[in-house]
Amino acid sequence: MHVRDQTIFALSSGRPPSAIAIVRVSGSEAGTALKRLAGKMPPPRVATRALLRDETSQAIDDAVVLWFPGPASATGEDVAELHVHGGRAVLASLFAALSAMKNLRPAEPGEFTRRAFENGKLDLTEAEGLDDLIHADTDRQRRQALRQLKGLLGDRARDWRKAIIEAQALIEAGIDFSDEGDVPAELIAPALVKVRALLAEIKEVVAAQGRTERLREGLVVAIAGPPNVGKSTLMNHLARREVAIVSPHAGTTRDIIEVQLDLEGYPVTVIDTAGIRETEDPVEQEGVRRARARAAEADLVLWLADADGDVVEQGAAPVWRVRNKIDLDRDRGKPEKSGAREFRVSALRGDGLSDLISAMIEFASDFFGANEAALITRERQRRLLEDTAAALERSVAAIGQGEELAAEDLRAAAYSLGRLLGRVDVEDILDVIFREFCIGK
Repeated sequence: MHVRDQTIFALSSGRPPSAIAIVRVSGSEAGTALKRLAGKMPPPRVATRALLRDETSQAIDDAVVLWFPGPASATGEDVAELHVHGGRAVLASLFAALSAMKNLRPAEPGEFTRRAFENGKLDLTEAEGLDDLIHADTDRQRRQALRQLKGLLGDRARDWRKAIIEAQALIEAGIDFSDEGDVPAELIAPALVKVRALLAEIKEVVAAQGRTERLREGLVVAIAGPPNVGKSTLMNHLARREVAIVSPHAGTTRDIIEVQLDLEGYPVTVIDTAGIRETEDPVEQEGVRRARARAAEADLVLWLADADGDVVEQGAAPVWRVRNKIDLDRDRGKPEKSGAREFRVSALRGDGLSDLISAMIEFASDFFGANEAALITRERQRRLLEDTAAALERSVAAIGQGEELAAEDLRAAAYSLGRLLGRVDVEDILDVIFREFCIGK
């Protein structure tokens, strides 16, 4: 039996033990499996209580089952859902019963979503949105992923592709009627108007993307500086837990320590690095090398120091000077911020950290951009839209050189959008030509 013809099953809820576990079955044998387990077929899309039994009629669990006949299901296939108690023994018994049935097998990672895509329930942008939604750690990541799952980019891309195919059909019809006097010009002129409008719209989307791609991964902030200035203490304060060892001895931190933060919905990865100094210790030397490399890759560097004269190492990323240990400065009664990119704090007591955190939130807001309606969330999407725009530009430039070249570039643009959606169908252009222009009739 072909792999796609096989019926798959898997746990679709959280890891056991849990109060309730949901096991999903999808494929042509889903109905048969459900009937053999429950003893009867429930009405479609109606939650029904049933005592599940294995092949030897031994009771597995008192469950709630649902039946979704295809194609009106999440995957487009016949789907059964088994809501059982979430104990490990219950699930093990249920999986054993399912595995014993012919043509049933455990699902591979992402296979339910892949079948939904292959059956036209999702396009690739929506599938990517679903993956991002599952892995969203912050509210802003959740909102961005939900927009993709609802088809924000996919719907626009389908409209663009349809318009490109219509323009391509006009140009190819003009080629076919090239001996009919003014007919080609009358067909190509509206096609050119359509292509130019599409090009401007797609360019605007690409230009407005800001840093929305990075919202999936988060902002990277590196805490760097010389040894024994309080980098690990600051890290622990930001994380609100003990994630780094704090010691009065220099060189305590030898490797990179990372912690994930949610700053008002913005995902931020804060990195505690080894103290940067000259040392003969080969292990500490490696820590310093890694610290410099990681700081060079960061989006923002917090350079900690405990004296105004300390040298700050500059890199490509913005560097904020943070003077720590102001609680030991007898000449200052209260912490104060000294300049737009300089902060005075006490990582031990927390003085001045509210100003630093507020500035980090503002930096994240500017970094990711405030455009909530941004369409592009992945490099793959941006690259394919850039390919589409480039092909449309070539098509406009080729109009005066030959309609065949322009039509070919439009075909490339439609292909790029088809790859964006995961729907590349060469028959689309033929359908438009025969339906709209009745060529050959």
